[in-house]
Amino acid sequence: MSKKYFIIDFDSTFTNVEALDLLGEISLAGSDEKSERLHKMKELTDHGMDGGMSFRESLEQRLDLLDARKIHLSALVDALKERVSKSFHRNAAFFEEHADRIYILSNGFKEFIVPIVTEYGVKEEHVFANSFTFDEQENIVGFDKDNLLSRNSGKAQQIEQLNLPGDVYVIGDGYTDYEIKEAGLAHKFYAFTENVIRDKVLEKADHVAPSLDEVLYLNKMNTAISYPKNRIKVLLLENIHTQAAQRLKDEGYQVEIYDGGLDEAELCKRIKNVSILGIRSKTQITPAVLDSARRLLAIGAFCIGTNQIDLEGCLEKGVAVFNAPYSNTRSVVELAIAEIIMLLRKIPIRNQEMHQGNWGKSAKDSYEIRGKKLGIIGYGNIGSQLSVLAESMGMEVYYFDFVEKLALGNVRRCSSMDELLAISDVVSLHVDGRPSNTQFFSKGHIAKMKPGAALINLSRGFVVDIDALKIALERGHLMGAAVDVYPQEPRNNQEPFESPLIGLPNTILTPHIGGSTQEAQENIGNFVPGQIIEYINTGSTSNSVNFPQLLLPTLENAHRLMHIHLNKPGILAKMNLVFAQYNINIVGQYLKTNETIGYVITDIDKKYSEEMIMDLKKIEHTIRFRVLY
Repeated sequence: MSKKYFIIDFDSTFTNVEALDLLGEISLAGSDEKSERLHKMKELTDHGMDGGMSFRESLEQRLDLLDARKIHLSALVDALKERVSKSFHRNAAFFEEHADRIYILSNGFKEFIVPIVTEYGVKEEHVFANSFTFDEQENIVGFDKDNLLSRNSGKAQQIEQLNLPGDVYVIGDGYTDYEIKEAGLAHKFYAFTENVIRDKVLEKADHVAPSLDEVLYLNKMNTAISYPKNRIKVLLLENIHTQAAQRLKDEGYQVEIYDGGLDEAELCKRIKNVSILGIRSKTQITPAVLDSARRLLAIGAFCIGTNQIDLEGCLEKGVAVFNAPYSNTRSVVELAIAEIIMLLRKIPIRNQEMHQGNWGKSAKDSYEIRGKKLGIIGYGNIGSQLSVLAESMGMEVYYFDFVEKLALGNVRRCSSMDELLAISDVVSLHVDGRPSNTQFFSKGHIAKMKPGAALINLSRGFVVDIDALKIALERGHLMGAAVDVYPQEPRNNQEPFESPLIGLPNTILTPHIGGSTQEAQENIGNFVPGQIIEYINTGSTSNSVNFPQLLLPTLENAHRLMHIHLNKPGILAKMNLVFAQYNINIVGQYLKTNETIGYVITDIDKKYSEEMIMDLKKIEHTIRFRVLY
């Protein structure tokens, strides 16, 4: 097999920026012409890189615009060290291990390239680039025009002179990189698109490489990860915050966004090659969806509830589920407080009257919340925080929960729902969405509420008997209600909303916006992707709602293997027997189980064979096996 040599570009490949553009930012600081010159430099860079003008012409014109001096170069090097491409930084071991076969070939300049790449183990003598020329005042006035890399087609001429004894693989983002392949001097040209995409270059590429991981994967030279992140496909539904999409893109994943929800048939079609699915409350993850999800590794519920997800089915398929149990708590609580105030002040009625041109100034049936009794049913994250804010505003707070909870402040626990309903001026529901809670708050419970009380439901639409609530409001048994969730909700903002509660007096209807604040959605958009990325990268499941909980240490100089299996006796022993057969040293091993699955993380030393991996996959009752890194 021929030896492989890797020829790597520097600007927008090894680093995520064109170094001369960054030098312009430094050298032109304070200049009135800075913006104009930098814009012109970018145009010249693009024209030179995509073949729109000769490289030498582009280089000469850019240097004329710079007005740079030797003193600016040290600041440039410091800045470039922070701009090394993520996949290059992630795969630093690749450069150390294969230093004899890695060359940096750049139309940039050695003065700033060598200090960057040598820190990654690239040999200085393997760096081929231009050199600046300076005047007596150390101004940069030009470049060595005898250098091959200052000429048109200079990279191809340089490779020809090197005469490397093996196959040449070029990694770069510019037309000058493709010219090496065009001259017949490279086995393959990888168009590197992690930082910049040039369509004219993509047309010429043998393969598009969104990251260095992709190149190493194709050449079976992975060092940092077992599978290129750019091959991990993410589907985000239901207007998930842009912060989530950006964080997943920054990790290197392919991200597809769909604003609305999808029904079962549509989702079955779209999910076939998806590895990570992000949803909110409307999308139903059914057995049929899971059967169609051949590559699914994880589901992110960008909300609190997970009743829309077949959690047991996910377990059986080896799919970890993560949610955001705390991220929107404050937003929901604030809405509850606001609705309590508005209902007791009859704001919905007063607002409607004003819009009809009627001035109904009156204190009749309008009350402060201070001194009123708030009954909270469900004393979890939201219920408990609501009790704190309500008490701080002077309300007497009571709660009922089937599970004994630590009461915060002066809140008092009721021994039964009936006791709470009989004394509460306002009842706020905060129960979870398990199927057994369907019509949890029944006609009988509504009838037992204190006459003239108000009901707030920010939990799940199906937990309340809506028809019974309508009758109680129409008859005046309840003075008002605030409802944010409904048994049937539109899948998107274009579908109509229908409910028996429409048009009722002193009734606040909101479109499931309890957690829909910019702060909450941004928090969720950070939290859920963070949990999924941690799971994909390290195997940690500390915040999964369905997997056994494992918080794993970081690991160096070893491989981490994930094995998910049905919870049957003897599987760990069978795994360790395979390791023993292949003389594999186990650095660390972690096992957690629940009623359905066993979850094993095994850290081993570097040397292992594909045959060993196949034997681990063949162990009976294996659900999923992955090499994490």
